[in-house]
Amino acid sequence: MNRLLIIFVKNPEPGKVKTRLAKTIGDEAALAVYLKLLTNTHQTVDGLECDKAVYYSEYVDSEDNWENSRYQKHLQKGDDLGQRMFNAIHEAFVSGYNSVCLIGSDIYGLTQNIITQAFNKLEINDVVLGPAEDGGYYLIGMNKPYSGVFQVPQWSTSTVLSDTIKLIEDQGLTFDKTQTLKDIDRAEDLKGTDLV
Repeated sequence: MNRLLIIFVKNPEPGKVKTRLAKTIGDEAALAVYLKLLTNTHQTVDGLECDKAVYYSEYVDSEDNWENSRYQKHLQKGDDLGQRMFNAIHEAFVSGYNSVCLIGSDIYGLTQNIITQAFNKLEINDVVLGPAEDGGYYLIGMNKPYSGVFQVPQWSTSTVLSDTIKLIEDQGLTFDKTQTLKDIDRAEDLKGTDLV
């Protein structure tokens, strides 16, 4: 299996990351939380036996902790999150990969095992989803670029996961899920974590 893991990151700037969280704890504290989440994600994916690509929100950073020799680096392209995710996944298939998973960089509790499990599920399913507790998803994997899966009515809502599953089913595709994890979006989400 020719596997690629895509990691979507936001360039870490105050006021541009964890904006919902920042409303409660302030821009600088929210940035500190995001940087810890970014470090966690880096440590989690670093040892995985697959190719990896980092997709940046604003600009490609060749001076950050994602080693240039080990991580492909690209800029996200598209008007909304769905377009940006589809374009990144589509690029991967054009480049010759046949199994692609995309993750966010701000999920607490993500493990190598969950990502490996997602790739394994793609051997017998068209799509795999990693549900987030807030009704979205932290991971999406595909064995072909299915653009219709990203046509959800509105992003960053509590129905993104259910809307996506309906789109998958409407297209007659098979899917499976990994375990549900917590997204860190509000101050209460920080409870029980080492992020503060």
